Amino acid sequence: MQQDKILVIGALGQLGSELADALREAFGEDNVIISDIRRPIDLEPHVRFEALNVLDSKRLAALVDEYKITQIYHLAAVLSATGEQDPLFAWQINTDGTLNVLEVAREKNIHKVYFPSSIAVFGADTPRQNTPQNTIMNPSTVYGISKQTCERWCEYYFRKFGLDVRSLRYPGIISHKAPPGGGTTDYAVEIFYKAVATKSYKCFLQEDTYLPMIYMPDAIKATLQLMEAPAQNISVRSSYNLGAISFSPVELTQEIQKHLPDFKVKYVPDFRQQIANSWPQSIDDSVAKKDWAWTPDFDLALMTEDMLFNLQKKVEKIVL
Repeated sequence: MQQDKILVIGALGQLGSELADALREAFGEDNVIISDIRRPIDLEPHVRFEALNVLDSKRLAALVDEYKITQIYHLAAVLSATGEQDPLFAWQINTDGTLNVLEVAREKNIHKVYFPSSIAVFGADTPRQNTPQNTIMNPSTVYGISKQTCERWCEYYFRKFGLDVRSLRYPGIISHKAPPGGGTTDYAVEIFYKAVATKSYKCFLQEDTYLPMIYMPDAIKATLQLMEAPAQNISVRSSYNLGAISFSPVELTQEIQKHLPDFKVKYVPDFRQQIANSWPQSIDDSVAKKDWAWTPDFDLALMTEDMLFNLQKKVEKIVL
């Protein structure tokens, strides 16, 4: 059987940086090529890297040919809060970039394509509690609008051309390895860094704002499970709802304070509060559980303990 060759686009972002490591572990270092718009300064010698602007379809096609790529993980995107600062640019990267990937994958007979969607595809009219897999979707941000549009394109390429495209609607992703990337759920990453470094944090959301979240190890686990599942088990070709943990800023603060009692938080909502108010508070991911046996490993307490443990180790290294 031919060895899979994997191209990860947008590999230097929060999700891509850790997903690429997991893919190298699963498929071997020589079989995973990472790409982003610019070369990282601290690139490790064993990492195979190619500079790629996702809007450059000719360059993308050339890389697919050069490395005999069989799978593409397309992670390049402008996130929700950042996207509102330059909506047209966000639309171009998110939508045109995805169409480039789908079209090159069709032309080159790529075996599988992974496209990450988001809870941003929902909107103020969507049921916010236990948000269903199929429901009203009226996104209010360019990020959500572009992700919803690309979900439809993914399903179209599957039904029209048989392209094996798979997708997850991620909740907010929390990680101790990569810094926040400009999303509305980023408070749940920033708060840990501030708790360890300064013992205080100014939160840009109201204290009672519930949002669905997922710890990075679970996000990686879900992605690999989905991509490894037999094609006949995949009943959703737009994007699967993915759930894990739901909590508010004050609940997260209280959990952190169990470990760091002196930690203080001030709540100063900004424009991101309006975005958060249009998003789900909890997710019904029963279809993912049925189709490919999804279940998360981390709850709020376990995630908080692991985040603080790893970030405190980082601070100790800097001090030493």
